[in-house]
Amino acid sequence: MTSAICMTTTGGPDVLEPAILDLPAPGPGEVRLRHGAVGVNFVDVYHRTGLYPLPRLPAVLGVEGAGTVTAVGDGVADFAPGDRVAWAGLPAGGYTEERNIDAERLIRLPETIDDRTAAAIMLRGITAHMLLERVVRVGPDTTVLVHAAAGGLGLILTRWAKALGARVVGTVGSEEKAETALAAGLDHAILHRRADFVAEVRRLTDGRGVDVAYDGIGGDTLPRTFDAVRPFGTVASIGQVSGPIAPVAVTEIGPGRSLSFARPSVFAHARDLVSYRAAAAALFARIADGLTVAVGLELPLAEAAEAHRRLEAGTTSGSIVLVP
Repeated sequence: MTSAICMTTTGGPDVLEPAILDLPAPGPGEVRLRHGAVGVNFVDVYHRTGLYPLPRLPAVLGVEGAGTVTAVGDGVADFAPGDRVAWAGLPAGGYTEERNIDAERLIRLPETIDDRTAAAIMLRGITAHMLLERVVRVGPDTTVLVHAAAGGLGLILTRWAKALGARVVGTVGSEEKAETALAAGLDHAILHRRADFVAEVRRLTDGRGVDVAYDGIGGDTLPRTFDAVRPFGTVASIGQVSGPIAPVAVTEIGPGRSLSFARPSVFAHARDLVSYRAAAAALFARIADGLTVAVGLELPLAEAAEAHRRLEAGTTSGSIVLVP
């Protein structure tokens, strides 16, 4: 038996309810993992609302966590009880004290990275690796635009891009969030409620536009982001916090703008075990070189619904973790 947060239907945060679940012995190729901390991501909201449907209900949310192996199934040779590990990606199931998970999804944690840090950075770090190394290779000659630069992913993207030598422009929702993002290395913070971010980006780049923009906002922001990117630049759509993404006509990004449009999935990136392990290794190397993660909110696992409320309200900066 294990304590968990379970949902039996889709809907608002109130569908997340405490539950006691049966937990069988780990099967062949599986390990049992006791979570020390679990990450909360906006994709959890998409799963909760049914925007990105989970395979079945009842369901347990959560796509990243860290903790200690407590048991192993037949055929598992790479891990043993007592090993400290982290994981990210699908299948969901992180909002639990313990879970069974395929051993191949586990990444052994260095001694210098604690459970809280790992749970706060695994999925976002792998996403940053995908965006900065695979979607567009960012370097010293690159100027990037990060929407929601004070959010969990935004801060990691900013720090990692700066470590690669890039110039980083970011949008934020308040003076406080601007200070947070600037402290993380952001070169220019645009308060999107006070200023037209497209005009500001054009001003800051002498009319040229950025080389690549990362948009997790969606809604009306995505089509406006096209205007902030230089010809032959790239727009990467990675979320839709403010609302659904309308269909994008090829003519909107074609001859008139000459843009590349990407809709990359971190779950596809992590599904490939070679890419997944390479991204985790790169992330840990960045952490060893000084990349930090800001935990803006830490709550007990039982308060997962409150974590979702605050995440959706946009009142947090940095990552959110739940502690069983």
